[in-house]
Amino acid sequence: MKVVIVGGVAGGASAAARLRRLDENAEIILFEKGEYISYANCGLPYYIGEVIKEREKLIVQTPEAMSKRFNIDIRTLSEVTKIIPSEKTVIVHDIQNNKTYKETYDKLILSPGAEPIKPPMPGIDGKNIFTLRNIPDTYRIKDFVDYNKPKKAVVVGGGFIGLEVAENLKEVGLDVTVVELADHVMAPLDYEMASIAHQHLKDKGVKLILKDGVKEFQHKDNSTTVVLNSGKTIDTDMVVLGIGVRPDIKLAKDAGLAIGDRGGIKVNEYLQTSNPDIYAVGDAIEVKDYINGSNTLIPLAGPANKQGRIAADNICGRNSKYDGTQGTSVAKIFDLTVAATGNNETILKRVGIDYNKVIIHPNSHASYYPDALPMTIKLIFKKEDGKILGAQIVGFDGVDKRIDVIATAIRANMTVYDLEELELSYAPPYSSAKDPVNMAGFAASN
Repeated sequence: MKVVIVGGVAGGASAAARLRRLDENAEIILFEKGEYISYANCGLPYYIGEVIKEREKLIVQTPEAMSKRFNIDIRTLSEVTKIIPSEKTVIVHDIQNNKTYKETYDKLILSPGAEPIKPPMPGIDGKNIFTLRNIPDTYRIKDFVDYNKPKKAVVVGGGFIGLEVAENLKEVGLDVTVVELADHVMAPLDYEMASIAHQHLKDKGVKLILKDGVKEFQHKDNSTTVVLNSGKTIDTDMVVLGIGVRPDIKLAKDAGLAIGDRGGIKVNEYLQTSNPDIYAVGDAIEVKDYINGSNTLIPLAGPANKQGRIAADNICGRNSKYDGTQGTSVAKIFDLTVAATGNNETILKRVGIDYNKVIIHPNSHASYYPDALPMTIKLIFKKEDGKILGAQIVGFDGVDKRIDVIATAIRANMTVYDLEELELSYAPPYSSAKDPVNMAGFAASN
C-alpha cells in the first residue's frame, strides 16, 4: 500500500507516524511545501516575546529524524499543486529544483491546514504588516522587532493568537493597541466573561478598541496610519493581523471534492472526503460540533492530532470514528488564564437549544492557605436534565485543571448533578474540600 500525505504539522505528521506503527510495509510519502514538517504552532508568539529564546525549541520534529525513525519518505519544499483522482496521482512542484513531477497513490491524506485571512483593503501588503501562522512568519516578525526597533504595534483581531501576540509584543517593550470588530475579545467566551480579560489587558497597558474594524492602512516613510471604520486613526510602526484563518481548500476544490456549507472540506465520521480513497484532517475540514451536532470549523491542534491518527486507522482497516470537536481551549493573557469548552450562549441561541446557566466566584484553593486567588466559572447546562453544554473559566490559578475536568465530564455525557458527586483531589495548596467544579455543580443543581 502506498499512502501520500499532503502537509505536515499536527494532522499530517500524526497520520504518518500512526500509519507506520500500524503497517511496517506501507510506502509512506509526506509532502510539505515549507521546510518544517512539525513545529510548535502554539508556541510561536512566545518566541517573539523571548519567553522561548532558542529557535530550535520551536521545532518538534525534523524531517531527517522523523524519516529515520519511522522510515517515511519526507519531501520538504515540495508543493502538491494538483490531485487527479481518476488517475490516483498528484502533481508535485519541487520548489528547490524548480521541477514538476507526478506521484501515484493508493490512499491520499490531505492536511493543508488553514491560511490567515487578509481582507483586500488598501495598504494591506505593506512591509510592516504581518500575519502569524508558521515559523517563517515568526522569524519575520521577530527580525523586524529586533532590527527596526518599532515602538508601537497594532494587533488586528482579539482572538487567541492576536492576544498572545499583543502580550508578547508588550513584554518586549512596545506600545500595543488591539482592534477587535466584535464587542468582546476571544469569541468562545460570552461578553461578561470576556470583560474580565478586557480589564486585565487595560491594567497591563494594552489599549483596546472594540466594535470597530480596519478600513485601510496608509503608509508614509517608516510609519503607518491605521484608519478604522469609525474614522478613528492610529499611528503605528507595525501591524500584526490576527483576524482569523480560513480552510485551505484549493487542492480539494480543484479535485472536485465536496466542500461543506462552512467552507471546509466535507468529510464523514471516518474522515473520508467525497472520494473514498482521499481522507482529510486538521484545520481544512468541517467537523461536527460535539455539543449541538451542526457542522463547524474549529482550528485546534489537539483535534488535528486525533484526526491524523483516526485517518491512519481507517486506511489500515481499523474502523475508527471521529465523534466531533467540542472546542476545549485555554490561553494565557499576561497573568490571567482564560479557558472554554463546549458551546457558549451565542452558539446555543443560534441553534435553538434551551439552556440555563450559573456563574460562581470560588477561590483557586483553600482561602486560609496563602495566595488563594478568585476565579470566575460560568457553567451552561440543559434546562430539562442538567446535561452540561459548556463552560468558561477566567482566573489566575488552577483554571486549566478545572476546564479539563468539565471537558471530560462533557465527553462522558455527565450532568451538573454528576459534578456534585465528583471526588477530586484536595489539599489546601491545590483546592478546597469542595472543589470549584463541585461548587459549580451545587449552584447549577440548586
